[in-house]
Amino acid sequence: MTGIIFDIKRYAVHDGPGIRTTVFFKGCSLRCWWCHNPESISPEIQNYTRKVTFDGIEMEVEDTVGYHISVEDLLKEILKDAPFYEESGGGVTFSGGEPFVQYAFLKEIAKECKANGIHVTVDTTGHTSKKNLEMVLPYVDLFLYDLKQFDDKKHSEYTGVSNKKILENLLFLKDQKKDIIIRIPVVPGYNDDEENIRATEKFLSGMNGAVKEIHLLPYHNIAEGKYQRFHIQSKMKRMKSLPEEELYPLKERFEKNGYKVKIGG
Repeated sequence: MTGIIFDIKRYAVHDGPGIRTTVFFKGCSLRCWWCHNPESISPEIQNYTRKVTFDGIEMEVEDTVGYHISVEDLLKEILKDAPFYEESGGGVTFSGGEPFVQYAFLKEIAKECKANGIHVTVDTTGHTSKKNLEMVLPYVDLFLYDLKQFDDKKHSEYTGVSNKKILENLLFLKDQKKDIIIRIPVVPGYNDDEENIRATEKFLSGMNGAVKEIHLLPYHNIAEGKYQRFHIQSKMKRMKSLPEEELYPLKERFEKNGYKVKIGG
């Protein structure tokens, strides 16, 4: 079996515990206005032209995003970093895009990693079928789970999909007693209002202690160049990056509710 990925990041320290290898899957079912990996949206391998300057001369170079890789070859890449996992309590994180777009490939590579004693984390939007979730569940140690907006109408507007399935799947993971870290991309004017923060607090309080840690991810605009490169219209062109210090009050608020909170991953 083969899947399509577009990057492997080694020595990652923001995608779960310890030192990790993060594998980025191609394909996403959401269309978030603030997406910082627009090259991950399409599930297909993409060709594009980028400009480079050499000796003061600007040239156009053909490049590709995404490539096929087998379960066996990807496992070999992951195992190269096994000594770092053992020393730091790390492992592999499958991210994207949305890994569940390639759920069959995700299941097989996660299964092989678990068979080799590697801690497996999946970074997910939660937008998949319960059947797909159940298929992968036995081979995942930790879910990094995105919560973007609780108002379903706004969620549909800003991400292209309803949040109902996402919230249902999160409750399902709670019932399965899986380890969960909630990730909240904080985007000024889109989900940082009092109404949405209160809705987040209320929902998480009903998780009966299943969520112990929250990561607040400040919006940043570093992906603007990617949107131009892939000829994708950006809806956040004039939005400035959010300084981390502006999230300190929100961090303290969640901490008072008993959560361990980090700014960033």
